[in-house]
Amino acid sequence: MANVASPLQYGDPPRLGPFVVQARLHQAPAGFVYLGQASDGRAVSLAVLTRGAAFDAAARERFITAIRGAGGERSGRRPWFGRAGRQRTAVLDGAPEVLDSDLGSAPWVAAPYVPGEPGAEWFLNPVMVGGTLIGQAHGPDFVPYWLTDRAPALPGPVTRRRPLTETRRRVLMAALALALLLALVTAMLLLLVLGRSDSEPQPRQLPPTVFVPTPPPVPETTEPRPSPSLSPSPTRSGPLTPGRSPGDDNGEESPL
Repeated sequence: MANVASPLQYGDPPRLGPFVVQARLHQAPAGFVYLGQASDGRAVSLAVLTRGAAFDAAARERFITAIRGAGGERSGRRPWFGRAGRQRTAVLDGAPEVLDSDLGSAPWVAAPYVPGEPGAEWFLNPVMVGGTLIGQAHGPDFVPYWLTDRAPALPGPVTRRRPLTETRRRVLMAALALALLLALVTAMLLLLVLGRSDSEPQPRQLPPTVFVPTPPPVPETTEPRPSPSLSPSPTRSGPLTPGRSPGDDNGEESPL
């Protein structure tokens, strides 16, 4: 069956493991087949279950068993259902090579893409229940209940270890403690500043200056008396004697 590539649609995975998804190749009732590119540049086909088939444990197990069987045949291991009969062993002989796979809750498988040869879509065939009927079929056909969910089953995001975070209550308690600490430091600083200003003695004010007028000076004598003058004697040398004052009334001369 020739697969015609079509553009990717909303909900298609951009990557599957190390492969880059480029286009759609085939859409089956059990899943989707995509055209991808490996890291070395070669083309691969990728098969993914639908979300309904991935949620069904039996359908998912049939898909995983087919992948393991193809890998076991390639590596020399014989799967458990390879002994069921010649017809089932013949089908396994035509299985494509498994390049990579994920067998988790949203399994997928990668096989080489060769136009005209079976690729990863081969692993979707065992998902739909089938078998050899004996006699004539009667009654309604069997239809899986999960066919209505047609979205591709994508693997979940890689769970990484989240950084350590605190609860909201712890954050509020830490903020409250920080606020109380800041208030306490502020109060201590205010007490230190105000206490120092109160303990310092205030400078005393100087008393007001009182101006008292002083009386003018009073002289001791009312009449001025001239001081006696000393005149040298022309006839004799010796100690000078004071002369008679002009105001002296007696006519006696002083002895020489």
